[in-house]
Amino acid sequence: MDWVPIVFITFKVLVFGTGMFFAIKWHYDQGKKAKDEASRSPLPTERTPGVSK
Repeated sequence: MDWVPIVFITFKVLVFGTGMFFAIKWHYDQGKKAKDEASRSPLPTERTPGVSK
């Protein structure tokens, strides 16, 4: 019965560690995605008066 806490604690550490890894990865990817979208957005261009597009 001395092995039960060792197994449960090891399982808990693995589950929480995996969850934390994917949470951090998801937040990092979301920030990267937002940054890419912001850099791709069209900037307003200056128009020359009297010239049509």
